[in-house]
Amino acid sequence: MESVTKNRQPTATLRAMIERAYGADLVPEGDDFATELTYGFFNALYRLELRDGRRVVLKIAPPAHVEVLTHERGMMRNELAAMALVERESAVPVPRVDHADLSHDLVDADWFVMEHVDALCLGIAAETGELTPAEVEVGFERLGEANRALNAIVGPHFGPLQGPGFTTWREASTATFHGVLADGERAGVELGWDPDVVRATWAAHADVLDEVTEPRLVEIDLWMKNSMIRDGRIVAVIDHERAMFGDPLIEAGLTGLDLPVFPDPAPFQRGFGLTELTDGQRTRRRLYTLWLAVVMLVETTYRQQTPEQYRWAREQLDVAMALLGRARSQAA
Repeated sequence: MESVTKNRQPTATLRAMIERAYGADLVPEGDDFATELTYGFFNALYRLELRDGRRVVLKIAPPAHVEVLTHERGMMRNELAAMALVERESAVPVPRVDHADLSHDLVDADWFVMEHVDALCLGIAAETGELTPAEVEVGFERLGEANRALNAIVGPHFGPLQGPGFTTWREASTATFHGVLADGERAGVELGWDPDVVRATWAAHADVLDEVTEPRLVEIDLWMKNSMIRDGRIVAVIDHERAMFGDPLIEAGLTGLDLPVFPDPAPFQRGFGLTELTDGQRTRRRLYTLWLAVVMLVETTYRQQTPEQYRWAREQLDVAMALLGRARSQAA
């Protein structure tokens, strides 16, 4: 996927990064050692082959001069903290981090290298037909199980892992949601709705957020494309950069409950252990769908995505607003 946030680097810089992480003896000799992995939306990602034949993955945060959403600032450091937490507190597999560099002297951003997981990306394999529908269903259920295990980790506060921390989930989620709306206003993003109407819609239902009293680790971005599968087992969960402490109902695998363009969540729900939702849970889930829809729409401008992506995101926002009782005639 194309995005101005992708911090691509020339071969010479990639060599220097390998030397920093693994030493001069493992710097490859040829020029064909790096393959860009293009399916992500945010960071630059490369598969590298070291001189000894070992494969690793390099991840580079956006360039310093590229403006990102407020909650996206410093996300790679959040990801590193999340990976360390998951490795320490759960049995859910994450790639081993070999080296992290936050100095900004080789490139103008944070970066790290991790082990290459020899497995299929569940989401991509589902799209390309490398897995049968039955295998995809099993994989999605296994992902639900893994996500449930991640949610068992309890944090010290609500909000981003490294702060700012909040004492309630209503405060933490509302601050992030308002931040995205403010980012959109600052960039002149046309939502198709008056931002004040969107804020009022959130506020009208925000009391249900007080049902969440324990800050659980939530990945938020754990789509099928952020999981690796082998022999029907999830062998790695990747892309933890948006992780925070909050409500497990916000997890991406449940998005299809509200937005039909996303996969049927039934297999995920089985693994996740979610059956019928209470009225309060249903409203919370719809608030998170509204949150996601606003993020998807605002980021089309920040990432300079296509008009088609923008139109699609506006349609999802209309659906989300309708789920919370706002008709299209109330957009202004």
